[in-house]
Amino acid sequence: MTPQPRPVPAPQQADERTTTLTVGGMTCAACVGRVEKKLGRLDGVAASVNLATGRATVSHPAAVSVTDLIATVEAAGFTAELPEPDPEPEADERPASAGPDDAARAERHRLLVTALLSLPVLVLSMVPGWQFRNWQWLCFVLAAPVALWGAAPFHARALRGLRHGAATMDTLVSLGVAASFSWSAYALILGGAGTPGMTMPFSLLPTAGDGVAHLYLEAAVGVPLFVLAGRRMEARARRGTGAALRALAELAAKDVAVPTPDGEQRIPVSRLRVGDRFLVRPGERVATDGTVVEGSSALDLSLITGESRPVEVGPGAAAVGGAVNSGGLLEVRAGAVGADTQLARITRLVEDAQTGKTKVQRLADAVAAVFVPAVLTVSVTVLGFWLGAGADPQAAVTAAVAVLVVACPCALGLATPTALLVATGRGAQLGILVRGPEALERLRHVDTVVLDKTGTLTTGQMGVTALTARSGGLGPTAVLRLAALVEQGSEHPLARAITAHARERHPDPKQPLPPVRDFLATPGHGVEGTADGHRVAVTRPGDLDGLPAPLPEAVRSAEADGHTAVLVTVDGTPEAVFAVGDALRPDSYRAVDHLRRLGLRPVLATGDRAATARAVAGHLAVTEVHAEARPEDKADLVRTLQEQGRRVAVVGDGVNDAAALALADLGIAMGSGTDAAIGAADVTLVREDLQAIADAVRLARRTLGTIRTNLGWAFGYNLITVPLAAVGLLNPMLAAAAMSASSLLVVGNSLRLRAWRPRQATTTARRPHGRRAPTRWETT
Repeated sequence: MTPQPRPVPAPQQADERTTTLTVGGMTCAACVGRVEKKLGRLDGVAASVNLATGRATVSHPAAVSVTDLIATVEAAGFTAELPEPDPEPEADERPASAGPDDAARAERHRLLVTALLSLPVLVLSMVPGWQFRNWQWLCFVLAAPVALWGAAPFHARALRGLRHGAATMDTLVSLGVAASFSWSAYALILGGAGTPGMTMPFSLLPTAGDGVAHLYLEAAVGVPLFVLAGRRMEARARRGTGAALRALAELAAKDVAVPTPDGEQRIPVSRLRVGDRFLVRPGERVATDGTVVEGSSALDLSLITGESRPVEVGPGAAAVGGAVNSGGLLEVRAGAVGADTQLARITRLVEDAQTGKTKVQRLADAVAAVFVPAVLTVSVTVLGFWLGAGADPQAAVTAAVAVLVVACPCALGLATPTALLVATGRGAQLGILVRGPEALERLRHVDTVVLDKTGTLTTGQMGVTALTARSGGLGPTAVLRLAALVEQGSEHPLARAITAHARERHPDPKQPLPPVRDFLATPGHGVEGTADGHRVAVTRPGDLDGLPAPLPEAVRSAEADGHTAVLVTVDGTPEAVFAVGDALRPDSYRAVDHLRRLGLRPVLATGDRAATARAVAGHLAVTEVHAEARPEDKADLVRTLQEQGRRVAVVGDGVNDAAALALADLGIAMGSGTDAAIGAADVTLVREDLQAIADAVRLARRTLGTIRTNLGWAFGYNLITVPLAAVGLLNPMLAAAAMSASSLLVVGNSLRLRAWRPRQATTTARRPHGRRAPTRWETT
């Protein structure tokens, strides 16, 4: 399948404006298309509507006012207004309860009540042996609330569509329910079906000539029940699409400490201005982009830039908003605030990418504009033909109603959501969370996978990868203990990695740690102190010429592989070199190899240094590497690959990956990653196993095959049964049974996905050139 080119917006003219509207009343992709079509008819207007956020981004000339835009949306049958600015909540206030929760609760209530009322009607109507005296009146009483209240959303949307000259599947659902229930009411009251002791046997041909009209209450309750259940499944999958933007908003600091003549004062971040100074304590987030004025520390930028190794900062160094202070107290001068910060730019990238995604209309809604008028035309034609041919009026009405009943789109409406429900349930058992049918379809056609390194191919946790001691020295055990004693007084991530490694190697909780005297920490250099009577320094290596063998080789080897080398000196004598880094997931090579076997092209894109990226790529046999990539660089890489005709999936775990995840044809987030990455992605891998990516592709291919089979049956069913009903060879009772049978076949075919199992891999775990990958890698 040839990928569709992404639309490139034309340069905005001086008299053009961009307006964002909040649109209400949209329930499906067909609604999105209708709003865009109506707005697009205005001269010079182009609109992009996001169903997930309910926002329409409209480019329009100054001559077209916002009032004109709102009036056009309302003329299409929806509500529109300018979005209200978010008020700044007070410290003791909570945001008002969200409307979607109330709407979801009402949907659940409607579906539950409809199911409770419908099941007895379906059983009694379809099993003649269980039909007791006056059973039909009980079914009528139970069916009335379903046909009127349970199907009310379909009736309302059908009427709204008819007022604006549009027909959707809601129109056909509403007509099917109304026709079935109205004819049943006539049969009970005037047609003789209300006689005590009446039963409803199955028959192939219409039997209206027996003087008793038949009941079709099972169709009146079955149609809304099945379609309500299917649409609820889809709605649940669609509600989470705005999670990325909410997570990005939560990442930003809410308040900040600013120095004052009397000490300091905490103020909302929104009150900061360019040039203001603010304080950042250890463990706090940097409030906004700026420059360090006083203090030295290490900043964790992994969530913002992809730099997994803490970056040492001091006076004059740049500080990025959203970064976490891992060390000492910093005083920062604000250089950008509000919409100009890097975090705000990432947020806009995610929002723009989500809005610009290709909107896939469901197949049922796409054919409704032709299918619904065609069914109505056939039904009216059948009624006129039979009456004109001198047939009994009840036989003519029976045939016309049979056309409407048999054409009700239960199987068509269930084809996608039932397969999706089973597939997502099976995927959840396998640690794969898929957002919706569009994600499955895009996953099926992906041919390129862009892989992040830190937190994706690696665990994202720093640790000691190697310890090399000098010949004839104290030995690795003694050096490790002394280094850990000194580093226990430091909050630096490298120090935490060394102390954690020492506890893993030599756990002894009963023995208290001896005190460290004369402790000194030099930012950007290391720490030193006196422990067990030795003066111990843990620092960055300097001149390698003065180091005893084999320490220089250890330093060079660590740096060549992109590791962080740490030198331990005891009483002035260099004793050992630590290599500190990030653990490569043990299944990374196998997972990448599986992707290649599925015909996918792996690409490595990371914010790490080139040496680290090349080392990882070499052990995974990945030939295309993009190192030191900022969030916007990753997004540009995705655009470039798409322009080359590739269908791109991005696998990541951090805020720095969120824009690329949202912009890609498919975003895959690691479950251990940030909420922003998970919210921007279409697929989330919960289990800590990269082979889940290949499993997800295989599951998508199997699921899409099942959906195609379901849709083929649903359309084939209508192509066969509608003509039979039209010529009088199928009465509405049998039509309703056939409709139910078609739905059961669709559901049964979908349930086969419950038994799907990932194919076991046959590849070996050996690395290229016979080398095995080290267990840990450096984070940068």
